[in-house]
Amino acid sequence: MKVKVGSDAHKELFCRQFLETHELYDPVTLPWPELDDAQLARLRSVPFWQEVYHTERRAGAIVAAFTPLVPDPLVREAVALQGVEEARHAQLIRVMVDRYGLEATEQPIESFPANLETAFIDFGFGECLDSFLGFGAFKTARQSEFLPEGMFEIFDVLMFEETRHIVFFINYMAWRQVRRGWGVAPLRALTSAWYYGRALSRLLGMVRRGKGANDGKDFAITEANVFLDGFSFRQFVEDCYRENARRMGVFDPALLQPRLLPAIADMAASGLRLWERRRPQLRRRA
Repeated sequence: MKVKVGSDAHKELFCRQFLETHELYDPVTLPWPELDDAQLARLRSVPFWQEVYHTERRAGAIVAAFTPLVPDPLVREAVALQGVEEARHAQLIRVMVDRYGLEATEQPIESFPANLETAFIDFGFGECLDSFLGFGAFKTARQSEFLPEGMFEIFDVLMFEETRHIVFFINYMAWRQVRRGWGVAPLRALTSAWYYGRALSRLLGMVRRGKGANDGKDFAITEANVFLDGFSFRQFVEDCYRENARRMGVFDPALLQPRLLPAIADMAASGLRLWERRRPQLRRRA
């Protein structure tokens, strides 16, 4: 059943869906697997745990700070629940860090912008970008058996919650824009492109900081060959696209889903496939 974007029925649908799919669990009591020395070395060689932990803590703090400013009671209830889940993600990373001896200290959270709504929107688009890329990376790591299956099963819980957050955020943004008279599709697309650009800039900054922590040397020398065996950029892009579609497929089709990133990935994959087909011909002509 279709609903009109921006209507009360739309609001009820995306908020109720989010609230009713919340799962109760304690990160401490999850079935964390025992890792052998080689698996521990792989996990510890990933250079981004400090950034991941800080990002999750900051996410929970941003959502919690924004929640009281949401005027609609039902939307506010859903945003508050997202804050709880973001804080639990940080707790999950902390449990993993402590259990396996990873390097990630608790650092002060930087001051938020004066406009907390802008901070929340920046965070939301950042989560959309991170998760879309994470879907492909998660599949690659799982297929390569980078870690035991039990670890991936735990992170499947987190990935499902991230997907829920994305669907909620995309629908919240559309509802918000229509309510403010910005519901024209091209304008919504331009807004998304602007915020995705900001999110990409922050992601690249995180990658640089993660590499700077240990120059990326440990991961590149000891474990990248396991993770990247048979890796191709085209396959990664296709995995992001397909995994996004698979994970989004469990939600009510009446809900909006991200379109811009999948469209870009689809075009990129098509272009890469064409290039791979024509490359031998170009070499022969050269």
